Amino acid sequence: MVEQIKSTADYDAVLKNNNGVFVDFYADWCGPCKMVGPLVEKISGDYDTVKFVKVNVDEFPDIAQRYGIMSIPTLIALRNGEPVNKIIGYRPEGDLKALADLVK
Repeated sequence: MVEQIKSTADYDAVLKNNNGVFVDFYADWCGPCKMVGPLVEKISGDYDTVKFVKVNVDEFPDIAQRYGIMSIPTLIALRNGEPVNKIIGYRPEGDLKALADLVK
């Protein structure tokens, strides 16, 4: 299941309390984001050890700025709070799984 981030404090707690985190940076008006969101939701069920979260860049530009997000969707895999790799734009399910595999 993908958790919607509701505050910067929520996000910081997720990073602190989980070794592997998969972040979907998106906006409600973004067409490709609407296409990738269901794929992220689908693969999230395949990973017990990875925390999946969504961050709306319009609501939390401070979080997006931490990673220099310039285009959305941007998907980032983090281990111990540090970025391991990222995907920018719509990509197929296999690519998303490969990204999540880096932090499982």
